[in-house]
Amino acid sequence: MAAQAHRITANGLRHYVRDSGEKNAPVAILLHGFPDSSAIWDKAAPFLREAGFRVMAPDMRGFGETDMALRVADYEIRNGAVKDVIGVMDALDIKIAHIAGHDFGAPVAWALAAQHPDRFRTLTAISVGHSRAYLKAGWEQKRRGAYILFHLLTGICERAYRARDWALLRRHWAAHGDIEETIRLLARPGRLTAGLNWYRANVPLARLLRAPPPGSLGEETVRIPTLGLWSDGEIYLTEAQMTGSSDYVDAPWAYKQIKGASHWIPYDAPEALAHAMISHWRENAA
Repeated sequence: MAAQAHRITANGLRHYVRDSGEKNAPVAILLHGFPDSSAIWDKAAPFLREAGFRVMAPDMRGFGETDMALRVADYEIRNGAVKDVIGVMDALDIKIAHIAGHDFGAPVAWALAAQHPDRFRTLTAISVGHSRAYLKAGWEQKRRGAYILFHLLTGICERAYRARDWALLRRHWAAHGDIEETIRLLARPGRLTAGLNWYRANVPLARLLRAPPPGSLGEETVRIPTLGLWSDGEIYLTEAQMTGSSDYVDAPWAYKQIKGASHWIPYDAPEALAHAMISHWRENAA
């Protein structure tokens, strides 16, 4: 089946969704993060389709060709992205799928797996572990995640990123696989702020400093088979925040380190990424 694009209205926004593979094949939903779009999966998707999976990759709210939400609070994961994904699944009559997420897509995938275990066969968390494991990973993780504080500076961050032809973004995300296209998308009116609002709605300063109470957003235990993937070239996230995620999975847990890749595993190691996910999905097919 040739790749096609859907434009679906769900949860109050118009969503752009890439869809490829046989219609009746098992579905894998792939979620991207900041500053990306669904295009980040283009290198891995062919391997997944060849293995017999239908690949669905939405542009998350505010990114790519999906609508922007109006308020910062609209980017909060529970009422924003989680409902977006479930709404897209319902619109396409997808009852159950494998869910995978990279970067900010990973917290969305963790939340979906915890809150809707009946809709997902497996979870694959790429780069970002469970939120409580992240918060327990110590001062090294806080040091690596210090850039988040910059993203919370409304207006200041936007001006700094746009300055000198996006020089700061080019340097900070130097390992990104397609930075020119990413900048083109972010340069459209309102889009950079929309992307940064994911941080402002979900990672306020208080959350960085102390763990929220158990049972709050992102703190739920996951009860479906879960695979954690982390790359040895990762500079923003420690290995401990991924391996420690096993404490919050009450189901089969597996961990795999991807060698020779930066934070952008889908760009740097698409074949290794795809094969890891395919093995995970096949082992937990029913």
